[in-house]
Amino acid sequence: MNRIAALDMLRGYALVCIMLDHMPMGVLRNVTLANFTVFDAAELFVLLSGFLVGMVWVKVEERQGRQAAQLRFLKRAFQVWLALVVGAVLLALFSRLLYDLKINHTAVWFQYSRWVIDNPLGYLVTVMLMWMQPNLLDVLALYVVLIVTVPLTVPFLLRYPWLAMAVSVTVWFFAAPLNMLVPNQRPGGLLFNPFGWQLLFFLGVALGAFRHDIMPVLRRRSGVLTAVSLGILLFGAAILLCWRIGEPAKPVAAMLKSIYGEIDKWSLDGLRLMSIMAATWLVAVPLARPFAWMADTELGRDLAEIGRGGLWSFIVCVLLSIWGDALDMMAPKDFNGFLLRLAIDIWVIAALWVAAALWLRRHEWMGRIRARLGS
Repeated sequence: MNRIAALDMLRGYALVCIMLDHMPMGVLRNVTLANFTVFDAAELFVLLSGFLVGMVWVKVEERQGRQAAQLRFLKRAFQVWLALVVGAVLLALFSRLLYDLKINHTAVWFQYSRWVIDNPLGYLVTVMLMWMQPNLLDVLALYVVLIVTVPLTVPFLLRYPWLAMAVSVTVWFFAAPLNMLVPNQRPGGLLFNPFGWQLLFFLGVALGAFRHDIMPVLRRRSGVLTAVSLGILLFGAAILLCWRIGEPAKPVAAMLKSIYGEIDKWSLDGLRLMSIMAATWLVAVPLARPFAWMADTELGRDLAEIGRGGLWSFIVCVLLSIWGDALDMMAPKDFNGFLLRLAIDIWVIAALWVAAALWLRRHEWMGRIRARLGS
């Protein structure tokens, strides 16, 4: 299957933003996606994941049949779950190592580092059962829940798209009370409410599966859709600006809030949903050429390699965010500390790219090692 370079670049960008956003004292976290829109990299990650599911499913079903597609995504669901479990263990052990070395950090909850040593079997079982989802891995836990439904939900979506989306919207509408029914370590269900976020995921699946049918229809109204999308994003930018101004902008902020109500990331409120879809339209249509150009630059190709690293890149980005946070906390508070924290940000991004590049070329360099050992 031909890869879409801009799509891989955006996946890599989402992972970089997730990593930087989890470093509270970092410098570059002030210029990540969340600083310019009411949504953040989590929405981008879930939407792109859904798009890839839809795109891959259609290709596999066309060539090998529906059962092959179902088996492929059952296997993928297991891989994502396994990555969650392995990532949770590595996260806790790495945090414990840092504490043993007297290196403080705040990116991950300190109790995980205790539980993994004091009660390793209990820690492992609670993660395996998904009764507990360590922070920094919450969005991966959400992805497990979403992708495990794919073998049943995607065939339904492909056959009855309008009915499937109506069901998805209905579930999203009742997401908060439904999530309360999910047994979990913390009260109130999963942090990332799967009943809310499934709508964004399946919108991505539909776009990936039906893009050749949908886009010609939408392009006929591209002027209107572009204007509406710009309006939505400008509305979100006004909200962010009011938050940053603070007290002097309270009257304007109150007026805006009377329009949008509440912004709830965890259940995915309507404004965040509309904003990510508006941004998707702008990137896919009026800004398609600039993004294709960016994907062909050196930086774009490096980000694409991070994106193609998949689950490996995600786990590495989580561990690097903990390490980067720990290094940030040791930096002084003066200007030299600012420069040091900036250097740390650049270092963790470079380290993430190196890890992804090594992973993508693992067969090549492992083959060379085997050949040398064999000789």
